[in-house]
Amino acid sequence: MSSQTQPAGISPGLTAIFAIACGMMVANIYYAQALIGAITPALGLRPSVGGMIVTLTQLGYGAGLFFIVSLADRIENKRLILVLTLGACAGLVGCVLARSATGFLLCSFVTGFCSVGTQIMVPLAAHLAPEERRGQVVGNIMGGLITGIMLARPLANGLAALSGWRTVFGVSAVAMALLALLIARTVPAWRPRPTLGYGALLRSGLSLLVRTPAIRRRTAYQAIMFVVFNLFWTTVPLLLAQRFGFGQEGIALFALAGAGGALAAPIAGRLGDRGYIRAGTAVALGTAILAFLLAGWAGAAHTLILLGLAAVLLDAATQLNQVLGQRVLFSIAPEARGRINSVYMTIVFVGGASGSMLATLTYSYGGWTMTAAVGAVLTAAAFLLFLTEPRG
Repeated sequence: MSSQTQPAGISPGLTAIFAIACGMMVANIYYAQALIGAITPALGLRPSVGGMIVTLTQLGYGAGLFFIVSLADRIENKRLILVLTLGACAGLVGCVLARSATGFLLCSFVTGFCSVGTQIMVPLAAHLAPEERRGQVVGNIMGGLITGIMLARPLANGLAALSGWRTVFGVSAVAMALLALLIARTVPAWRPRPTLGYGALLRSGLSLLVRTPAIRRRTAYQAIMFVVFNLFWTTVPLLLAQRFGFGQEGIALFALAGAGGALAAPIAGRLGDRGYIRAGTAVALGTAILAFLLAGWAGAAHTLILLGLAAVLLDAATQLNQVLGQRVLFSIAPEARGRINSVYMTIVFVGGASGSMLATLTYSYGGWTMTAAVGAVLTAAAFLLFLTEPRG
């Protein structure tokens, strides 16, 4: 007997809803990055600890990845996504109403924790999609997710400029409430047939990572890619401000241009469906190396067009590798997709957080040249690791 109910299928319209929902949810953890300069004095925080606003949101998301996403293999998925969406809405309302730093930070953690609904929707889509279209469906949804990441900062800057930073969280809270209604009306139920308790479920995810070479490799590739992705996007605003004289509006427009890399996600899905996993991974890692070499040159030569091209290439490479990786992971053990995605995304997210910290160090000690060089070296290391992968 199958461990799950049979998939009901996923239409192009439902795929679009999943993509939009994932983009809206994941954006919640990036708004504060753009607003930290306004929020810190408003809450009476010292500038030296203002970074806690961003850190706690991301810590909440990381905790949700590990402790919640695995529940997709145990709890009816639609209900779980609805609870998390409403939880994110409550956290955002709390951010709007908070008058103390403690209250705001607590609500930020809740918002990040509940925004992991996006990482339950992705494996749910893999369940619903037929095998021959699974990569395409996941790719289209990941395109929506990366668009949400890239648009979050410029959108937050724009809304805050019009009517203050609290408006950003208020608008997102309303969006989460409307999204919950849309999910309730359109997303089909998916009921796993669990055989493990919660603790065993968490241990099982870690066990799968240890026992399955494909999970370890795809996790390693994407963790390194997310390190360098955050390395780039944490430091490039500083470069744009210091060397190119950009203000917040210009930096926001640059981020919008970089979002063009999200177009690679649907292409990656189609490549995965046609069996070009290995070739596509080689292209992704090679493109990331090229992006950092180009970025280093562009910074030294003060060439904005080349820097923008490097941003698009890096975003495209990150998405290509992510979608191809998830195409592999979601084919390993259908009954364990939630656990696999949980351990995979937790490690990838930790890698991203490490990239942000590494960005501060490299830019402080060696400027943009060191940042670009470190990015190139790390992606080259990922490529060398890829070359050791046995041909299947």
